[in-house]
Amino acid sequence: MMIRRAFADLSVGQVHYAICGDADAPAVLLMHQSPRSWAEYREVLPLIGARYRAIAMDTAGFGDSSDGGVPASIEQWARVACELLDALGIQQADVVGHHTGGVVAIELAAAFPNRVRGLVLSSTPYTDEPFRIARAQRPPIDEVTPSEDGSHLAALWQKRQGFYPAGRPELLEAFVLDALKVGHRVEEGHRAVASYRMEDRIGRVTQPALLIRATDDPFAAPHAAELQHRLPQARIVDIEGGMVPLPDQMPEAFAQTVLDFLSTLP
Repeated sequence: MMIRRAFADLSVGQVHYAICGDADAPAVLLMHQSPRSWAEYREVLPLIGARYRAIAMDTAGFGDSSDGGVPASIEQWARVACELLDALGIQQADVVGHHTGGVVAIELAAAFPNRVRGLVLSSTPYTDEPFRIARAQRPPIDEVTPSEDGSHLAALWQKRQGFYPAGRPELLEAFVLDALKVGHRVEEGHRAVASYRMEDRIGRVTQPALLIRATDDPFAAPHAAELQHRLPQARIVDIEGGMVPLPDQMPEAFAQTVLDFLSTLP
C-alpha cells in the first residue's frame, strides 16, 4: 500500500506525518521512540493500513516536525498529537506507542480519554520516582561529543549496537540518521521520559490496553509487569527476540500483534 507524507499546521508549527490506508477506516496513531521518527514504522504502516487508517507522526521537535520553541515534555507531545487528530478530522483513534511513544500514548489517553479507544504500549517504561533516580545516575543514552574527524558518528552507532540485532546494519543506519537530524537535542526525549510523573497519571487510563514485551530489550522488558499492575485491564504479549528497534526489526510480528489486539475491541 502507498504511504503518503504530509504536514499539518499546528500550534508548534508544521508537524510531519505519514499515512497509509482508507480515509474512511478507523484510525490508528503510531508514535515513535526517541530520537527516532515516523520511519520507525515505515514497514509497519502498510500492514496496519491494510485494515485501518494508519498514521505515524513525527513527535514535535523530531524527524521533520517543528517544536515551536516549546520545551520538550511528554505532556506537550501528547497535546500536539491531539492537535494532529483534530487537524485530520479524527474524533477517536487507537494509539500505538513504542518506548517514548508509549509514554506519550499513556499521557494522551489520560489527558484526552474520549479521543483514545484502545492503547498499545510497546516496550514502554514505567516512569516513577525510582525510575527517575536511576536515570539521573546513569550517563546520557545517545549523547556524544562532536569531533572534527567524525569519530563521534561511530560512537553514536556503538552506543546502540549492543541493543540491536547482529547482521542488521540498516537498523542502526536508520537510528543514526534520525539522531543526526535532531543534533544537540538528541537527549531531549530521554529527559522528557525521565521527568514524566507517570504514577500521577496512569490511574486515569481506563481504555483497553495491550503491553508488547520485546523479550531481548533490557531497558523495557522488566517494566511490563509493573505496567500491568498499574493497568489491570491490560494484558502482556511477548515478541520473542524483539530488541530496542522492535517495529522496524520485526514489522510483521509487531503489526500482527497490534492487529490481533485491535480486532478484539468493540
